[in-house]
Amino acid sequence: MEEVEVKTGFLPNVFKVMSHRPAEFRAFFAYYNAIMNKETGSLSKADKELIIVATSTVNKCPYCVIAHGALHRIYSKKPALADQVTVNWQMAELSDRERAMVEFALAVCRADNITEEHFQKLEANGFNREDSWDIGTIAAFFAMSNRIAHFTDMHPNPEFYIMGRIPREKEKSDAS
Repeated sequence: MEEVEVKTGFLPNVFKVMSHRPAEFRAFFAYYNAIMNKETGSLSKADKELIIVATSTVNKCPYCVIAHGALHRIYSKKPALADQVTVNWQMAELSDRERAMVEFALAVCRADNITEEHFQKLEANGFNREDSWDIGTIAAFFAMSNRIAHFTDMHPNPEFYIMGRIPREKEKSDAS
């Protein structure tokens, strides 16, 4: 937790809440790292964060919408897209690829019957079956995470609201 706090300048509330039960904390973050920090597949960090924003919006989870909206802004360099998805993903300025990805994630989130048509639509937009698995596991994991945030009354850290909205000042090099 110290490493995260030093890196970000604050300790996200999810770490504080999940530390209530250390074994569950470790399991939660081990699975988070397995699905979010893997180096295979075609999903970018921005793609993964967009899935989380869409899923968390449907599940009415302010913590995850705000926190992962901030991460999406940082990774995508698109300061408005996560907000657009939060308000109405169907009207958001999504590429066809992003739209197919979000649509599949939301089908998983809502526990719709997943059919071959879902996979065909993803494949038509450049995703393979492993990518489909990644989209589905992220949506499913965050559906669970959203519910934990609900019953623990987890609130977004104030720092998340401005992250990725205002460009960070570049540090001056010592050479100047």
